[in-house]
Amino acid sequence: MSGPNDHADIHDDHAPHGSLRGYVTGFLLSVVLTAIPFWLVMNDVLGNATLTAIVIMGFAAVQIVVHMVYFLHMNGRSEGGWNMMGLIFTIVIVVIVLSGSLWVMYHLNTNMMPDMHRM
Repeated sequence: MSGPNDHADIHDDHAPHGSLRGYVTGFLLSVVLTAIPFWLVMNDVLGNATLTAIVIMGFAAVQIVVHMVYFLHMNGRSEGGWNMMGLIFTIVIVVIVLSGSLWVMYHLNTNMMPDMHRM
């Protein structure tokens, strides 16, 4: 026989839930972290394309962290720390794949046959 509180007992997992203040803070940070790189590119503030790309990637990395903290509620305590362990593993794999891809593309470009550049 089930009582009126059985449903609450099943779903009472003590998972972190966001508040309106947290969601608004995350949203405002996301808007600012999107608007600043947009402004940098549209007004050619830095003047150097490479520097602008590096700054935009920095803003993107910060925005990823903002989304994970404010919207996905990931921290060292959630799911007994397994969320953070999965995140670290994912980051390591992504860094390996991206750096390996860039390394291969750089060396393919560097070691290309001389006649290929004239085509």
